[in-house]
Amino acid sequence: MRPAYGPNGSLPSSVYQEKMQRHGTSVFSQWFTPVYITFPGSHKRHLRLWAPILPRRLQFLGIGRKRSIFLAITTALFVFLTIFAVGKRIRGEEQRLQDYLTGDPPTLVFKREDIQRIWQWEIASGHYPSRQGLPAKLALKQPPENPGLPPKTALPSRFRPPSSSISTLPIGSKRIYLDVQSQRPNVAYPPRPVPGSIADLDIVMQHCEYPKNFVRDCLEVLRIGAGLDNGKRLRRGKMDDWKYIYVEQGSGEPTALIPRGIDASEPQASENKDTDYGFTKRRGVEWEVPPISLPPTQPYASSSQRKTPCDPRYPRIFHMFWTGPFTDKPYLALLSFLYTQNVGLHVTEYPVDTAACRPQFWLWINPGPAASIPNPNAVRDMFGQLKANPWAAPFLHPRFKDVIQFKLWNTTEQLDGVPEIKDHWRDLGTLFNSGGHMVKIQSKKASESTTISMNSTGTGTGVQPSKARPTGNAADDDDMENRLGSKSASSYDRLSVILSDMARFVLCHRFGGIYLDADTIFLRDWEELWGSKQAFAYRWSRLEKYNTAVLHLNKGSALGSFLFKTALKNELDFHPMTISRYMKDASMEGLLLRLPDALFDSAWLNTEYYQRERPPQPYFSEFGEFFDTSAANSAAPQALGFGGFFLGAFSYHFHNYWWKPFDQSRNYPDLGSRFPISAEGREKLTELPLEGEKVEDDLRDLGWSAVLKRTFEAHIRGEIPNNYGEYIVW
Repeated sequence: MRPAYGPNGSLPSSVYQEKMQRHGTSVFSQWFTPVYITFPGSHKRHLRLWAPILPRRLQFLGIGRKRSIFLAITTALFVFLTIFAVGKRIRGEEQRLQDYLTGDPPTLVFKREDIQRIWQWEIASGHYPSRQGLPAKLALKQPPENPGLPPKTALPSRFRPPSSSISTLPIGSKRIYLDVQSQRPNVAYPPRPVPGSIADLDIVMQHCEYPKNFVRDCLEVLRIGAGLDNGKRLRRGKMDDWKYIYVEQGSGEPTALIPRGIDASEPQASENKDTDYGFTKRRGVEWEVPPISLPPTQPYASSSQRKTPCDPRYPRIFHMFWTGPFTDKPYLALLSFLYTQNVGLHVTEYPVDTAACRPQFWLWINPGPAASIPNPNAVRDMFGQLKANPWAAPFLHPRFKDVIQFKLWNTTEQLDGVPEIKDHWRDLGTLFNSGGHMVKIQSKKASESTTISMNSTGTGTGVQPSKARPTGNAADDDDMENRLGSKSASSYDRLSVILSDMARFVLCHRFGGIYLDADTIFLRDWEELWGSKQAFAYRWSRLEKYNTAVLHLNKGSALGSFLFKTALKNELDFHPMTISRYMKDASMEGLLLRLPDALFDSAWLNTEYYQRERPPQPYFSEFGEFFDTSAANSAAPQALGFGGFFLGAFSYHFHNYWWKPFDQSRNYPDLGSRFPISAEGREKLTELPLEGEKVEDDLRDLGWSAVLKRTFEAHIRGEIPNNYGEYIVW
């Protein structure tokens, strides 16, 4: 840049001088001078700017040249710092503006120091066995000790956290990664997982996370790493990177850690004077007053340090929630559980002290509509109805009593059992909040609108002052309040779905374990997932959001406490999209791992037109094809059988379709003479077994849902082994 005596640096022309003389006495020209900037590549085109003449003006005021230059520089620096400070303040409001524009207001109610405490508690308890770095927003000054990771070694670059993040300090047991394969002569079926084995979810994420990986390729890694490809493994070179299952090797006493540098008196503060800078509080509510009340950290013990296979602090319980009459949907979920999980039915007496820790299945029954009044005889009535229901009665057999339990859902009792909300939930306007959409219950006898309110006796769910009960009018009985289960796509039981959104968090926080939606079918043993103490849900298809159709939370954890206290100040909204906001706003997504949907929902991406160029087996363009397999693809189910259905995935989620039968031609429980259908049960079925049935009476082409149902039933009848080669011993 240079002062302009002429556009090209030459002596000014007469015209130019005339213009300068004409404007030379103006106030503007006394303070500013034109500066020309030459455009790159062109010596004849210039950009004219006006620059202040501060030193000259200050000299006119009696200030020396050196002092005037110094004062000008100081003034410019002051202006720059002022702009920087204001900009920094404005950036803190950018997220608020973005939330306003996108319709997602902030949900956060915890200060940074409590968020630090929650992270530290989870890490110290061994609930973060990950090599991933910690969020920079935590502003931790020192790495927390992590008993869930082995002592530090040189990590591959894919596991090294970004330089801007803080890693944990690994102090845990050594890991031995397994090469799981069937050994001769037992090569007909894959082996059961090694008791106490653990899935390295970092490796799973590396090979399965969307969009970097195809579901098809992920399933190959999952089945080869678990030895599910028995007898069918092809030579593909060294597969060490596909080994994701390990056992811990260590000795000594369980590790009990006290969170370093984070306690009630000395929280780790950010270097910024605003200790909560970067975190935006939910509008209209107060911060949770720190410190958050947390139980002592749970001493971490590897499987090699435990004296028994089961750890009572981490119970292996599968939870499922069901409303309405028992149908073929929970029936098939229970059959798939018995078929795939290590429940010990292949031996007469299960060696509980030496074998693997066998899981239990707790099916929670909500006996009436989600907005119904309490019934003092609910437990007796529930078992009476289960015994009379042909789909449910078989699971009351004494052979299943150690692994399947039916539980009565009682909303009042359950919410009172959650210490974070038991003294506050009655003050809320409604319990039916789904993604901010609140449903109020309309009284039938008055025009006033009433909201769900549970009675204080703890005897069940209730609506006050109105009572939701059958009216005798078909239209009234099928309204939202009285609806009992989903009978079709047009009569969806929305209230029960909203209640189940909350129930899954209540059950996992109170009792521990894994929750699954009732439209889920087990496909393999979950031993390696039980081994990981990390909480998880899975990804909502292509979106970076949670789907809680599968949810694992540790019993009484700091994460669970955070979720309930946050939900309480967000009107108890437990919709998966809202849970995603809770976790993101608090920088806690690492504590609730968002596993790829390939593990539990392998068809989802294909049904939304993604990855159709390389789909997994089978290929579904829509979820209905699980029930109604097209004629062009109908040879695959019978030819491939159970082993050809998303082999490698842990489960399959068929996304509702409650009204669609699994097996159209045999829509009844076909479990053999050991489980005859009673006369009362036959009245509840739409299809009945045919006397002297012939093959010509059956469908020629069977869909996937029918093949899976008949496979599970044949195992219960004792005709075939399960997918691990085990027969039931009665």
